[in-house]
Amino acid sequence: MKSRHETWVRPPGLDPEEAAELLLRDLHSSRVGLTSVEAQRRLLQFGRNELRRRGGRRWPGELARQFTHPLALLLWLAAVLLTVVGSFVVAVAVVLIIFLNAAFAFVQEVHAEHAVEALAAYIPQRAKALRDGVPREIDAIELVPGDVVVIGAGDRIAADIRLLQGAVEVDMSALTGESVTTLRSAAILDVDVPVLTAHDLVFSGTSCTGGEAHGVVFATGMNTELGRIAALSERVEQEPSPLERQVRRVAWLIAVVSVSLALAFIPLATFGIGLSLVDSVVFAAGLLAGMVPEGLLPVITLALAVAVRALAARGALVKRLSAVETLGSTDVICTDKTGTITENHMRPTHVWTASGLLDLDDPAALQRGTPPDPAQVTVGRIAATCNNARLEPDEEPSGDPTEIAVLLAARELGAGLAAAERESDRCWQFHFDPELKLMSTVDRHHGRLAIRTKGAPEALLPLCTTFLAAQGKQPLTDSDRQRITAQVDAFAADGLRVLALAERELPPDRRPPHRRSDAESDLCFAGLIAMLDPPRPEVADAVRDCRSAGIRIIMITGDHPLTAAAIARRVGITGSDPTVISGRQLEELGETELRTLVNRTPDIVFARASPEAKLRIADALNEEGHVVAMTGDGVNDAPALRRADIGIAMGRSGTDVAREASTMVLTDDNFASIATAVRDGRRIYDNVRKFIIYIFAHATPEVMPFLFFALGGGRIPLPLTILQLLAFDVGSETLPALALSREPAEPGLMARPPRPRSEGVIRGPMLLRAWLFLGAIVAALQMTGFFFVLTRAGWTLGDPTGPGQPLHHAYQQATTMTFLGMIAGQIGTAFAVRTSRASLRSVGVLSNRYLLAAIAGELLLAAVFAYTPPFQKLLGTAALPASDLLFLLPYPFIVWGADELRRYLIRRHNSRSPQ
Repeated sequence: MKSRHETWVRPPGLDPEEAAELLLRDLHSSRVGLTSVEAQRRLLQFGRNELRRRGGRRWPGELARQFTHPLALLLWLAAVLLTVVGSFVVAVAVVLIIFLNAAFAFVQEVHAEHAVEALAAYIPQRAKALRDGVPREIDAIELVPGDVVVIGAGDRIAADIRLLQGAVEVDMSALTGESVTTLRSAAILDVDVPVLTAHDLVFSGTSCTGGEAHGVVFATGMNTELGRIAALSERVEQEPSPLERQVRRVAWLIAVVSVSLALAFIPLATFGIGLSLVDSVVFAAGLLAGMVPEGLLPVITLALAVAVRALAARGALVKRLSAVETLGSTDVICTDKTGTITENHMRPTHVWTASGLLDLDDPAALQRGTPPDPAQVTVGRIAATCNNARLEPDEEPSGDPTEIAVLLAARELGAGLAAAERESDRCWQFHFDPELKLMSTVDRHHGRLAIRTKGAPEALLPLCTTFLAAQGKQPLTDSDRQRITAQVDAFAADGLRVLALAERELPPDRRPPHRRSDAESDLCFAGLIAMLDPPRPEVADAVRDCRSAGIRIIMITGDHPLTAAAIARRVGITGSDPTVISGRQLEELGETELRTLVNRTPDIVFARASPEAKLRIADALNEEGHVVAMTGDGVNDAPALRRADIGIAMGRSGTDVAREASTMVLTDDNFASIATAVRDGRRIYDNVRKFIIYIFAHATPEVMPFLFFALGGGRIPLPLTILQLLAFDVGSETLPALALSREPAEPGLMARPPRPRSEGVIRGPMLLRAWLFLGAIVAALQMTGFFFVLTRAGWTLGDPTGPGQPLHHAYQQATTMTFLGMIAGQIGTAFAVRTSRASLRSVGVLSNRYLLAAIAGELLLAAVFAYTPPFQKLLGTAALPASDLLFLLPYPFIVWGADELRRYLIRRHNSRSPQ
């Protein structure tokens, strides 16, 4: 069953465009649907009606990856070395650390990966199907080929369906990218046409905006048009993010250096310094454990997970943790217009007739005391009757946003809006046709019939022979047409959408036309209604922030070039004279020309662009080395979303396929959320660097005790045991590192240019600061504390300190002093790395409450390690007197103060350097 489920395609000979009775025969169904038993059998045969990822379960591989990362491999090697020399307890502890790190990182990755599944599924939860001849509400995932379903206004269509009876208006934008509705009717039989254009077919992922129909399901799940495109989009390879590449590179570097040093030292220490083989292997294992930043990967993972949750609260749901960093390095954002830059809420602004322009935003122009203009009255009447939206008192407006805006204009013109009266006067309706761009109705008016038409000006104007002037109907001359076209262009240049309205009264003895071509002819042009889809109020500030941060914004839209350019200028995406490339112009450009265009043209808008154009643009920008964020909502946007460094899907209006292909979902469909995500991405990247310095700074004090032990030829006892080192790395180091990831943004964060793609997360100056400055200071302090305690007890070079020896307790206190000295120095390091150049006072010494809590927790944990008998026995620690604790008190201030002085000298040098 499973193989049939996975590989089923339409049976040979099944043609959804064939006659309905033949299709029902091929599907072994009927107009009364399937029986419940047959439906269950087909569910087992064809599988659930859902989109599936290829490749099956991914979590085993993701979990295995956590155990085979280069840093994990180093710890495995250390565990093997410890096992060879008989240090089984320490080896078990190292393996436990490996499992803790892997589980921690895996849980965080899975949590973020599955967060997007909290969004409502695009395929509806319920559907109405005829089962046993009776309409029943069922789970949409249980629909099977042969089911007869009932489709009504407001329904999401859950499968590919051939209509059997009735007619519906369908929003096909999920598949075609067109935001206008299209009529689908069982009465219209198309043959030998593309499937998506067949008038008797509706498809999964689309929605019904009006009407009612019955239809038979002929494809479900991955066999639908939606599933086919989803499968195609998965073929686009997804590159690892910059952070993933950089961390992997650094991890391998640490691995190679650590293994080389450890393996080279074993023969050197054994034959050159005189250490025993066992002691040499212990040193090598300690060197590996000291060089490996065990907390690095879990802390990066958890820090990014915290950022994911914070972004989700701001309207941006990130699917991959590393995408947060990628957002911070983004230097180009390719954005849609409708719903992302704008509100996707139409509002009428002007009415234009031959008598003049009426500004609907001007209260004085709308005063009712002046005699009504006949042309405006006619426009209001057409707008109110040639309409299917509802604008009733005490009710929420319902219907298409454009039609609601037209009704609002009609209300301002004094027309009656009662839906019941409109429907009673309507005799016939020609639904809106996206190819003709027209809608018409036949209505009774003062005892006579009239045809009312609205649509795109360029489509309606050629059908008009007269126009309505102050003197009544006048012949429509070429100069009149030019005047109307000029006004349309003027509206479009202001970013407005324009509809033209016309009517024709029929002679009393003439039957109403039933052919569309007969009805929509010889019309009298009445006027224009201009509507604004206003930009979101917060978008202009977000665009300004992005531009000041050196991020280019490219608008890619299906709108008219003049409208697109006007909106781009209005929100600040471009200057006053942008370069506008239409879809046809883009098709004529070669790949090299396109790359040159997007790289050298600062202000550019792509209008009338297709989803395929988005993919080409993403490819061109990537070839030029840009880090690209691309928005999209339709199914056909999926390949471009996958190709971009950051694919951004719409949570409200986007399709399930687009959300699946994306790395980030805007739950509010708002461009401002992208800017917020970029800001947080930069902040998180800065903070990642801070805790990388913090974690790496402790490599020096962790390795130094083993170097003293080795170079002393065994005459200096090991100042820090491996178990103490592991307790330091995992127990006390993680909390402050995580707290550093919550650092607020430093001033001027969005005034810096984006980082180059080639710039690594770890740079040379960072390592010098970590290893040779902060680390060296902490190492000197900890070793000072170790020798202070040991020599005070009377130890001299070469004295035995093992179990049973008189100095063993003093040795345990000395290693505890080393351990606590590292923690004290670590606290100073945490405060030092909070800024890279500025003084700590400028950001507030106590401003990060998470760090203060982490340090308190770290001190409590240190007390547990040093003063509780179980941990004293496990780690080899011993209680220290109060005088020794006072000796540790200046450590944090020495470390922080030294780095504060270093940063002051750097600022002073930079201020004196010539600009």
